[in-house]
Amino acid sequence: MLTLGNHAGAEISPQRDFPLKGASATYFAIKRKRRSRRPRKFGSDMESRASLWLAALALATSGFASIAPAGAADRPLGVIELFTSQGCNSCPPADELFAEFVAKGEVVALAYHVTYWDYLGWQDSLASKENTDRQYGYMRGFGARAVYTPQAVINGRTHMSGAKRDQITNSLDNLNRTGQGLNVDIHVTESADAISIDVGPGDGQHVNAHLVLVFFRGPQVVDLERGENRGKRVTYWNSVTDVQTAGLWHGEKQRFDLPKSEVEKKGGAAVLLQVVGKDGLPGPILGAAIVRNPPGGAQ
Repeated sequence: MLTLGNHAGAEISPQRDFPLKGASATYFAIKRKRRSRRPRKFGSDMESRASLWLAALALATSGFASIAPAGAADRPLGVIELFTSQGCNSCPPADELFAEFVAKGEVVALAYHVTYWDYLGWQDSLASKENTDRQYGYMRGFGARAVYTPQAVINGRTHMSGAKRDQITNSLDNLNRTGQGLNVDIHVTESADAISIDVGPGDGQHVNAHLVLVFFRGPQVVDLERGENRGKRVTYWNSVTDVQTAGLWHGEKQRFDLPKSEVEKKGGAAVLLQVVGKDGLPGPILGAAIVRNPPGGAQ
């Protein structure tokens, strides 16, 4: 058995094959890992800090229109994809750190709630099979044998515990320094009935990539009534609801037009310019932008 990352998460062993969005994958049975020490407790202190970040994000986004304006930053510092679960007691620190990254607005931050901890007694209200499949896709692409929470995938290139601030920030810095950051500019503009995404030219290393739309919710306050986090109230940010491929980029300057009415139906939206292997596995992210900010305020 192999366990990835410094976390109180899962030990996973291969069991059988099953189809994963048209490509074969490996199904893994989840087993509880014995914890060598008591889990960190989260109560009113965490709720207070979450409330502060809620206020900070509301202030930070109060000047934004529904659609990111022309002239917005073309190159965020990177993309953080957090794989998390309401049912995992090692996830609240990562969820709290993730809220800080969202509030700062320097990265494109997306949270994918997964389903494989639901058996512990609480069904994650924001999770989906598609989110879980995306994490398994990354696992296979990285050549790993296990998935875990909280997992932060940075620029589609590397991964680490989502609760490790220094590891995440160092990874972003290292990727940018070594030319593996977001090297393709993306402009988002709007007209009366369309959202236009202008993708700049690449550096010649990648001649094809998918333009991927990721839809996500505004902040969600959830009272966890059962499971390992029973009794906690947690605010979850940018939880992903859907991932769609909108087109294929061929390494040159290119424009993609999307129906504005369709995008606006789905809350928030981000765009990722992502290399996808022939086997359908997600790969490096070359560029990213926020297309639409979700309605603010806790629900």
